[in-house]
Amino acid sequence: MRDLQNPDMLVPPITDAGLLPNLKFSFSDTSMKLDHGGWSREITVRELPVATTLAGVNMSLTAGGVRELHWHKQAEWSYMLLGRARITSVDQQGRNFIADIGPGDIWYFPPGIPHSIQGLEHCEFLLVFDDGNFSDLSTLSISDWFAHTPKDVLSANFGVPESAFNSIPSEQVYIYQGEVPGLLESQEVQSPFGEVSLTFKHELVKQIPIKTPGGSVRIVDSNNFPISKTIAAALVEIEPGAMRELHWHPNNDEWQYYLTGQGRMTVFTGNGAARTFDYRAGDVGYVPFATGHYIQNTGTETLWFLEMFKSNRFEDVSLNQWMALTPKELVKSNLNAGTELIDSLRMEKWSVVNFPGYSYYPKNR
Repeated sequence: MRDLQNPDMLVPPITDAGLLPNLKFSFSDTSMKLDHGGWSREITVRELPVATTLAGVNMSLTAGGVRELHWHKQAEWSYMLLGRARITSVDQQGRNFIADIGPGDIWYFPPGIPHSIQGLEHCEFLLVFDDGNFSDLSTLSISDWFAHTPKDVLSANFGVPESAFNSIPSEQVYIYQGEVPGLLESQEVQSPFGEVSLTFKHELVKQIPIKTPGGSVRIVDSNNFPISKTIAAALVEIEPGAMRELHWHPNNDEWQYYLTGQGRMTVFTGNGAARTFDYRAGDVGYVPFATGHYIQNTGTETLWFLEMFKSNRFEDVSLNQWMALTPKELVKSNLNAGTELIDSLRMEKWSVVNFPGYSYYPKNR
């Protein structure tokens, strides 16, 4: 929808040039799978062809709604958007895990580790998988396996009569409506092998942020969430009038999910090519490996978004910091820059910046 109050909002900066692939897709434009107990929708390379490293699923469960027992060939990283849910899992050594997840919490299940999700109340969450070709509809589900295993084999495996399987589903259940589970303590199963050695849950929003003028950043990777071996992330807050500084990531592509507010991102890919995209809550953005970019808050409320990477660590390179730690004479001669710019450079990295006189409103003239 065109913003009539800001008619230039959809006009890219005059510095845009060249051709880049599409770096934006919205979950609102995807197909929804609706079941009793919840719904899901996904963005993969089918919807966003450039996004080869990660894929995302937006899912909602009712109170008591269950994402059935299942596992994936890919790792699963998730951020709880609203509401509360209960997750369960068992690892390859028979150690189990059960935890309640609230808004701002994340979880991570390694590839091949079986798990489940159940709504304690109406909830919605983002699931991210470490393969852009992933589709949640190709999940390995317990109901689907039972439905495609002969009853005599099931009987032999579990040591019960074939009649015990007369009521099993004839196809994959995926999501179903169940009863709201009781207190966590009432559902705990004491495994003789103990609990998993590394927790599958991390309280990201409760993590102490790295604050800078104009916002904050919370980084989560294998350093502070050791189980998360293949997905690293940052929760970024940008206040009105501020921006995520000019930077790039030296370890992998960036997959973004916009949580609240609206923003504008320009991506520079070299050889004179740069392109600008506008994002709102519910949109997915993508930044190819090592390409320079920045994100402006173009709205009147705080912009929150997630940066995610197929990596065990979060890494970024600050343009400002790079210049500050390079001999001044070299930077000055390279850019034909004056002392005002050179003297303003900071050796400390500020992921989000906001200075007096800076305006988020696009300057096209």
